[in-house]
Amino acid sequence: MSVSLPVTIDDIEAAARRISGRLLRTPFVASASLSKLCGVTVGLKLEHHQATGSFKLRGATNAVLSLSAEERARGVIAASTGNHGRALAHAAKAEGSLATICMSRLVPENKVSEIRRLGADVRIVGKSQDEAQEEVERLVAEKGLVMIPPFDHPAVVAGQGTLGLEIIDEMPDAGTVLIPVSGGGLGAGVAAAIKARKPTTRIIGLTMERGAAMKASFAAGKPVLVEERPSLADSLGGGIGLDNRVTFQMCHALLDDIVLLTEAEIAAGMRHAYRQEREIVEGAGAVGIAALLAGKIKNIDGPVAVILSGRNVDMDLHLRVMNGETDPFREEAA
Repeated sequence: MSVSLPVTIDDIEAAARRISGRLLRTPFVASASLSKLCGVTVGLKLEHHQATGSFKLRGATNAVLSLSAEERARGVIAASTGNHGRALAHAAKAEGSLATICMSRLVPENKVSEIRRLGADVRIVGKSQDEAQEEVERLVAEKGLVMIPPFDHPAVVAGQGTLGLEIIDEMPDAGTVLIPVSGGGLGAGVAAAIKARKPTTRIIGLTMERGAAMKASFAAGKPVLVEERPSLADSLGGGIGLDNRVTFQMCHALLDDIVLLTEAEIAAGMRHAYRQEREIVEGAGAVGIAALLAGKIKNIDGPVAVILSGRNVDMDLHLRVMNGETDPFREEAA
């Protein structure tokens, strides 16, 4: 790569060695239905099969294992829209550390309860990820906890990048990789891994129309604030941080495009995952399928790898979507 980035392929390969044996090398399977639709081979990376239900376990595990014993003893803390908090609680517990997770009131209760079940100290603060982050910073200053952010952290990005190594091992001729994008930890890590091995692969980020922070920041040429609004893809909510040090630079350098999806398109992706692929995924995990179904990936270079990033959906909401609802949060988001 011609640009110097905060996380390199060497960092990602080191993370792969560090976390080896501590989490699942997730299945990578062909989708007959999507391959027929697109006219090229489409493979699904079933990352939602991780123990905590999302890719976040990779970054959280690598970050916790990168700490000193003294730092782990002090305890770790993060703001989260749910999946990072669950992963950090799991990783901290495995290493004898205590996690404190700060979340806004927009985080679904099913995700909050799972984090509590793992023994974390849960704090519900405000109506946005930014307000939850303010509580994190207060507790870091007051109690000396070690902050492990959900995305803008080199060890977290390197951990997420291990997923990219698996994809390129399993599909070495990948022409296009579709990645859910929120704060950019997954996008930055996976893109860095894949571009290092196969620079010509197109890396497309996917997110919802409501509060697309990385897309808005790309347009502005710098991190910007966006309004956080209810969405089926709740895990993709929140900003990227005005003082973003890692993921904005990496995503800007490595992603070939970011595609926006409507709530109806995300719902269609969830339904396809369930009815055709026999997989339960949350809205954020379905955005790759959604983009293919909606024809939003232009000039497809095959084969295509699609990351199904998480399954931690409220099952009552999932049932409503399966029964045809296209925008359960319409009134709240208006």
